[in-house]
Amino acid sequence: MDVSSLRGICLSFPGTFEDFPFGPETSVFKVRAAVAGGARHEAKMFALSAMDPQNWSVSLKCEPALAEQLRAAHPEITGAWHMNKTHWNGVRLDGNLPDDMVRDMVEDSYDLVVATLSRKQQEQLGWARLSNPKA
Repeated sequence: MDVSSLRGICLSFPGTFEDFPFGPETSVFKVRAAVAGGARHEAKMFALSAMDPQNWSVSLKCEPALAEQLRAAHPEITGAWHMNKTHWNGVRLDGNLPDDMVRDMVEDSYDLVVATLSRKQQEQLGWARLSNPKA
């Protein structure tokens, strides 16, 4: 996976944008939904990458039990540097993981973050839970 592929995946989800709060060398991908009155809700990060081909990796949010399983099965996946290692994986993008797997991990990270938004914001993004407790 290359820089443009990762950027394209991260920006393919509703309400996402790229930000540079740590400087121009670090891409932070966030999701934000509009709220009533045209105001904007605080954006929430779901992916972070230095976009450095020499040390190519991305930090992604992950459900803790799954994070442990992924780390045990794949040496390219570790606790994310400078992040809560219970909830964030560092994923080395050196070509050893299939692109589809990386895409799934990015999507899971996005879903975990969007799940913390209000129901109204989720609806504005067109996001639906995988399991509907009222169904």
